[in-house]
Amino acid sequence: MTSAPLAETTALVTGASAGIGAATARKLANDGADVALVARREDRLTELADEIAANHGVDTHVIPADVSDQAQVTAAVESTVDTLGSLDGVVVNAGVGRGSDVETLSDEQYRTMMGVNVDGAFYTARESLPHLREAAGSLVFVGSFAGQYPRPFNPVYAATKWWLRGFAHSLAGQVGDDDIGVTVVNPSEVRSEFGSEEGTPFNERFEPGEVTEPEEVADAIAFAMRQEPPTTINSIDVFRRDKFGHF
Repeated sequence: MTSAPLAETTALVTGASAGIGAATARKLANDGADVALVARREDRLTELADEIAANHGVDTHVIPADVSDQAQVTAAVESTVDTLGSLDGVVVNAGVGRGSDVETLSDEQYRTMMGVNVDGAFYTARESLPHLREAAGSLVFVGSFAGQYPRPFNPVYAATKWWLRGFAHSLAGQVGDDDIGVTVVNPSEVRSEFGSEEGTPFNERFEPGEVTEPEEVADAIAFAMRQEPPTTINSIDVFRRDKFGHF
């Protein structure tokens, strides 16, 4: 494998402004890919794009967008192809958690999780598929431990990740003959800004080395993206070593 296995390819990453998304964008750029960065915080995206361009010498494209809005997702995909010339890989990473127990979960919290985690994943996949078919590209979904095992703390968040995993694997069956690789990467707790909207974010709650780092998840995503037809990595679990001791 060359030192730049993703050279002359373009990857789009949602939720790219921090955490797993930012780490993934850096990793893919290190592998030679041009990267389109999608998230709501334009200032964060611009800062990251400048850093990536300086450190890796690839092209970047900043797209401030809300993935729960279908029109914005369509525009983001079209803008990526127009600006960077192709779309060879997509990382569906944008996701949020809100609330906890079902009885007190507000309609707004419920709709926010469904809008980003479910609708956003669907819109991103649907708009990307024609371009990935043309490129024999890869579609990587960031799932969760919570999408494989019961999560009593937040059943609705868990349900969105169960949906994501079911959608991804079923989609793999539908587009496999088109040489589109579909992978789900399932991390357990990640030391990122996740949870900051309603409490202490994971990067403050956990000490370094206590749980998974964003860069470890990014490594798994990049591994999946490097695969060429006919090989597809269907799923990768990235769990902390003691995870099942606490399950």
